[in-house]
Amino acid sequence: MLKIFTRALAALAVLFAPTAYAQEAQDADPAIWVVKDADTTIYLFGTVHALKPGLSWFDEAVKDAFDKSDEVMLEMVPPDTATLQQLVVRMALNQDGPTVTELLPADKRAPYEAAMTGAGVPPAMFDHFDPWLPAVTLSSVSLIKAGYDPAQGAEQVITAAAKAADKPVHGLETAEQQLGFFDGLPQPLQVKFLVQTVDELPQLGTTLDAMLVQWAAGDADGLGKSMNDDLADTPEIAKVLLFQRNERWAAWIDERMKRPGTVFIAVGAGHLAGPNSVQSYLSGRGLNAERIAY
Repeated sequence: MLKIFTRALAALAVLFAPTAYAQEAQDADPAIWVVKDADTTIYLFGTVHALKPGLSWFDEAVKDAFDKSDEVMLEMVPPDTATLQQLVVRMALNQDGPTVTELLPADKRAPYEAAMTGAGVPPAMFDHFDPWLPAVTLSSVSLIKAGYDPAQGAEQVITAAAKAADKPVHGLETAEQQLGFFDGLPQPLQVKFLVQTVDELPQLGTTLDAMLVQWAAGDADGLGKSMNDDLADTPEIAKVLLFQRNERWAAWIDERMKRPGTVFIAVGAGHLAGPNSVQSYLSGRGLNAERIAY
């Protein structure tokens, strides 16, 4: 389950991001698709929200599609850090209910405290918040410790390029909506998420490294399986975080196809693979997403 939440809200890790240093670039060729008719072209690019520095991916077919586009659509356009922090506190603060430690099963309290302490985060700081927040924070900080830099993520690079090229950038969702996916989960599911985050933390670096190799190689099917293989264990979460969002985005694309222009859409790579991908919902609407070979 950790992979699902890390993908969906890796943007929060920007709050903890360190300074990146230049490295020798390694070539990467991630997957990209195109949907088009007589006067409208929409590119679908699968991103990894946090990357290790030194990958050269914003070139060839990806850069060509970006250059041809009039506008850019991301999952969301993050607000400034202060606004995001205020939003998180407003949604996640829970002063009246039981503490996070009290909600955890007795045998999971010590591992939770050890994981938080090891990440440099005082467990008591999150005792009066909903369980999803320490889970996201723990995975975000661990992402950084594993060598991943959200400030070097695909969305950050694309946003900077769009600003330099004077292309408008919009979000398919808002930060409040994305946080709401977590905040709206029933408390038992939030506790389950936190417990599984702690349990899976030792394998996080290895798991992310394997997915990064698949992304760089353009192995969309393999990456989708790696990202989404645990969805069957939590179908209610998969429905909220993946399937319903994919369906809404396909509806947005369908509506956008009615107007001329060229759009570059960049969303998490897990949304563009599997039987309930954005492409599958587009197919149900009579739209064909063709993989661009390069």
